[in-house]
Amino acid sequence: MVQAYILIQTEVGKATAVAELISEIPGVLTAEDVTGPYDVIVKAEAETVDDLGRMVVAQVQKVEGITRTLTCPVVHL
Repeated sequence: MVQAYILIQTEVGKATAVAELISEIPGVLTAEDVTGPYDVIVKAEAETVDDLGRMVVAQVQKVEGITRTLTCPVVHL
């Protein structure tokens, strides 16, 4: 299993709606509104890095109100 944090910037006033919609995507463990340079932080997991990438591009980035994402895979050193 590959896990990642997805940092999301949204249009003004859209953070809560974006977090709620993203939390329904299979593979999303948590989706929280936050303050700071990002508006929503998501923890997600998938079988492979490729599956994770497909989830982000095909599902997460298509949620209305998102302006930018940054995916940070978890590494175990």
